[in-house]
Amino acid sequence: MHKALLILKKVPKGKVVSYKELARVSKTSPRAIGMIMKTNKYPETYPCYKVVGSSGKLVGYSGKGGLKTKIKLLQKDGILINDWKIDKKYFYRF
Repeated sequence: MHKALLILKKVPKGKVVSYKELARVSKTSPRAIGMIMKTNKYPETYPCYKVVGSSGKLVGYSGKGGLKTKIKLLQKDGILINDWKIDKKYFYRF
């Protein structure tokens, strides 16, 4: 199990983390984080839907239903999405 997935579990409900921030604390690159999220076999345990672009833009979701599912999951967590972006107030920083 990659360290980034274990760190991702620490992001509280109602918050998201950027690829860049997750890369910083995992001591890897944002691209590597993207690949780790893409190959996440346990999205219920390691909530990769909470990982977004550093600008707040919704990018990538390899789970069933793609970005539409990612949006539903984020909204279920209480996160408001406007024009495919998430306000910085929802960002979690380690």
